[in-house]
Amino acid sequence: MTSALGSAPAGSDTASRPGRGDTRAPVRPHRKRWGRTVRWSGWLWVLPALIMYGVFVLRPLVLTMQYSLYDWNGIGAARWAGLDNYLTVFTDRDLLKIISNAFILIIFFSFIPVLLGLLVASLVRRITTGPAGTMVRTVLFLPQVIPLVAAGIAWSWVLSSNGLVNQALRAVGLDGVTRAWLGDFDTALPAVGVIGTWVMLGLCTILLITGMSKIDPSLYEAARIDGAGPVREFFAVTLPSLRQEIGICLTVTIIAALASFDIVYISTSGGPGIQTTVPGLEIYRLAFSQRQVGLASALAVVLMALVLVCVLPIQRLTRGEK
Repeated sequence: MTSALGSAPAGSDTASRPGRGDTRAPVRPHRKRWGRTVRWSGWLWVLPALIMYGVFVLRPLVLTMQYSLYDWNGIGAARWAGLDNYLTVFTDRDLLKIISNAFILIIFFSFIPVLLGLLVASLVRRITTGPAGTMVRTVLFLPQVIPLVAAGIAWSWVLSSNGLVNQALRAVGLDGVTRAWLGDFDTALPAVGVIGTWVMLGLCTILLITGMSKIDPSLYEAARIDGAGPVREFFAVTLPSLRQEIGICLTVTIIAALASFDIVYISTSGGPGIQTTVPGLEIYRLAFSQRQVGLASALAVVLMALVLVCVLPIQRLTRGEK
């Protein structure tokens, strides 16, 4: 017997059917399962890269931090040293001198290439077009293609006592200026810096030319209508529009300066004395020549911290919309 409200029996088919006034869409649980499957499949795609990053980046980083707390020669038993290795890094005069050498190289590896790159990129954008522009870009980028070991050997010949530089000076009557540029205590570090400037200039120039090609031409037209010349056009339009590209150049070149090794090792081996020794080279010597793995690890951790201190503010200042 039907109830007074006219409802169907609990077991009938009509009880499970939605009423005509019910506008709710039927639940489709398979969509939720599909979304979860897609999410997990994405993690599976990046899993090999995450494993490689963990094995070859994160694990060595953690081990370096661990070794920096021990006095260990790499073979025998390690002795707990606490923060003694870090105290040595910040109090030893030679190590402080070595760290200061890296900061001096920032001027040559970073600031000079970026400034010259802005000048060269502006000239290339204005003067060269078509195949000529492509050729100029190729020549400028060539130092990035040449192995740094080969570049160090070539520059060692150029800057030697009988090298091309001294031959040119003698040819114009400046014999008194000639010297072994990489062997003189006063000129060795700037000479290494010149090599770094040569290597980094092409990279900075190409990045800045690429950034200039993305600037809206109407901005230059508006500046010309307002009576702006090339110099004012550069400071009012070009420079503000290249904020992100300049940030990339500074980031890459500062890291290259602080972590430099191959150019210094090939051209001077850190000499004369420790005039051109940089943290990367000293870490290698401490770990593999002097068997002071703990001190080398502490210097490596300090170097990493210095890189972050220098790079993170640049990234923050140059981040954002153009």
